[in-house]
Amino acid sequence: MSIDPDDGVDAEAGSGTELETSGDTDISTANTMRERADESRLKLYVILSANRLVVTAALGLLLFATFVAIGSVGGFYENLNTGDTKATIFSTMLGAIITGTTLIVTISQLVISQENGPLGDQHARMSNTMDFRNYMSDMVEEPVPVDPSAFLQELVNETKERAETLRGSVSGSDDNDLRAEVDEFTDSVTGNADAVQEELDGARFGSFDVLYGALNFNYSWKIFQVERIADEYADEIDEDTETVLSEFKTALSMWGPAREHIKTLYFQWALIDLSQLILYVSVPALLVAGAMLGFFGTAPIPGVTLGVQNVVWVVGAGFTVTSLPFLLLVSYISRIATVAKRTLAIGPLILRGSQR
Repeated sequence: MSIDPDDGVDAEAGSGTELETSGDTDISTANTMRERADESRLKLYVILSANRLVVTAALGLLLFATFVAIGSVGGFYENLNTGDTKATIFSTMLGAIITGTTLIVTISQLVISQENGPLGDQHARMSNTMDFRNYMSDMVEEPVPVDPSAFLQELVNETKERAETLRGSVSGSDDNDLRAEVDEFTDSVTGNADAVQEELDGARFGSFDVLYGALNFNYSWKIFQVERIADEYADEIDEDTETVLSEFKTALSMWGPAREHIKTLYFQWALIDLSQLILYVSVPALLVAGAMLGFFGTAPIPGVTLGVQNVVWVVGAGFTVTSLPFLLLVSYISRIATVAKRTLAIGPLILRGSQR
């Protein structure tokens, strides 16, 4: 199965299996993106779940090992000890570090500038936020938590309760197909909700954990199922059940803007972290690039260590260190771009081939 745009990431929580009801109508979905998409657990872990600093370090080690391996084959190392190869490499890296760091600082300023504005704009932002919180407070009939993970837990718990209310509302129906579909749908919703709540429990904003859990709740497919059931069984459901379906759809619809808000905040947080980290590593990277140019330049580096020419060790290490700002950028942007692509649509729109 392909990935829905609002599918989330893999988790340790158990997953549902896709079932079919009468008429070959697919209702249930698995609880994690990996299971819904049938993608590699390792791939999703590296791109989404793994700590970005660990990914950067792994990329750096891979780059260093590859450089040394290539330099150890045949007489490739001789090119490093003759001419101005070292000077060309590190003078290029020196310019790239300065240019890249300037670009990242500019991006950071753009992110921060979104938080700035005149009083009227700030008042509008505050009013919109409080309107959403008040609406959600009325829906759940209690104060809304301020912690992002608890906020999402409260919302997903509300959808689970309304799914159970829907099951109870149709339990006395004479239509066996309606009862069977609602039972299966409710089991799917509650299973998915339990898995998401478990992932959100104790998650702290600033890491990827909160968004990690939120993305697993494929609310758009659930909204579609509510709309389909209401339309397909319009003659079999009574007015009370119509109200329950409407309230259930409202709870599911609230998940879209709530998740997008959390996603936006995470993107801003991650981009600021990225900017800070690149600034931190740019200083030693500049120092290494300058040292390689000033102390070695076109001069040969004699000697052999562990069967590998010293010039290969030195140039490989220097090239890896000067590449760290770029590797940090790769590790962070790969996650941000992947999440952004999988959450382009808001509401019941399925951009991929899954269950269309």
